[in-house]
Amino acid sequence: MNNVTWIVVAGEGRARIFASGDGSSALQQIDDISNANQTSALLTDKQAEAFSESERKEKERNKFAFQVAKYLEDGRQHQQFGNMRIIAEPKFLGMLLSYLDEQTKKLVSSHESKDYSSLSTKEVEEILARG
Repeated sequence: MNNVTWIVVAGEGRARIFASGDGSSALQQIDDISNANQTSALLTDKQAEAFSESERKEKERNKFAFQVAKYLEDGRQHQQFGNMRIIAEPKFLGMLLSYLDEQTKKLVSSHESKDYSSLSTKEVEEILARG
């Protein structure tokens, strides 16, 4: 069994993936995924009129949650981690968990509704050390 833990720290615009375990005491950031869809500048005026601002944001959050879920599923399929901890902005956490497949969900050891996505690696490490 893989003893690496992935720690996902996410908000609606950014998801950072850290690894811990496997002989190292420090967190190692292995990826930083940005929500490329977050900017609504890609929409034409006509498209923008068709959706309210809140509908656009919701759609963008859903797309990003789906993208992050697929990344995590790919990591599981390639046996890059043995368990996972997710710390995400509350709304995004719900979306992300809903998009994870059952096998990947089984590897989630804990999840927490907090948005630490803008914190430094050191700050995230300190928060995790406090429990």
